[in-house]
Amino acid sequence: MAALVSAFAPIWALTAVGWLAGRTGLLGADAEAVLGRFVFHVSMPAALFTVVARTDLASFADRWVLAFAAGTLAASALGLAAGPRAGRSAAEPRAGRSAAERTVAVMAAGYVNSGNLGIPVAAQVLGDASFAAPVLLFQVLLVTPVLLTVLDASTGTARPGRGARLRRLAMLPLRNPVILGAGLGALFSAEGWHLPGPLAHSADLLGAAAVPTALVTLGLSLHTPPGTAAQRPDRGELGVVVLVKTVGQPLAALAVGALLLHLRGPQLRAAVLMSALPTAQNVYVYARLYGAAPVLARSAVLASTVLSMLTLSVIAWSLGGG
Repeated sequence: MAALVSAFAPIWALTAVGWLAGRTGLLGADAEAVLGRFVFHVSMPAALFTVVARTDLASFADRWVLAFAAGTLAASALGLAAGPRAGRSAAEPRAGRSAAERTVAVMAAGYVNSGNLGIPVAAQVLGDASFAAPVLLFQVLLVTPVLLTVLDASTGTARPGRGARLRRLAMLPLRNPVILGAGLGALFSAEGWHLPGPLAHSADLLGAAAVPTALVTLGLSLHTPPGTAAQRPDRGELGVVVLVKTVGQPLAALAVGALLLHLRGPQLRAAVLMSALPTAQNVYVYARLYGAAPVLARSAVLASTVLSMLTLSVIAWSLGGG
């Protein structure tokens, strides 16, 4: 449990810094929007590029990744069907969700915090940080492009004609810096290329700012300016999404891994533990940038992070992982 507390502590500390900055007005009224754009357009692409470029793409071949992928698919499907109003605040009309809001609900239910939590959990609970690498690659190279494509298509201004949609889809990698950064990283990894020293160091510095800035941005979103009504998600829908994320996803990975793939030992523990990680703060960054269900995304990140400390401890103990 001490190892998990150590891994989670920076999340709470940096989120608290963001909340204090928002409450005191230290960074100005537009800080949340500016920092969110910085993370999405500058820092996160650099982080994804550097991580993917230095990761062996062959790690996809591990069988336990199939169990993790199955858990992700099951959780995403349940998130899609979480309810007709997910992503809206309690004060908003109880209407159906838009495609973009549904996509954010899917991410909140099935997109795990594989970076700043996956690595320490893998290292301290599984005893090998490399278990986090295929999860990161799976999400960055497969899940993220698909979901951001849906968000882009759902919130874009292109005409509904088939030709316009196809052109917008074809240009998405060039317009979306997150997909571009991950794609370039995969190309560098596959070809064995390396940036020159000064450029590599610059990319490292930019990428290192992604997680702390995203957490500060999340903290800023928790402060409601005076005179502004606080936005809260529908409790029932939030409860379903968080339950799916912290309980449903690891149970699905366990069922597929143990019963269908006959995994045992470290591989089964890795599939289940990585599936039990909380919702990534990236989900809030995406929701905020696309204007789709940011209240649900923010609340899911916070609630799942709290609950996952318990579920991760139970899983580690029951599967003999620590």
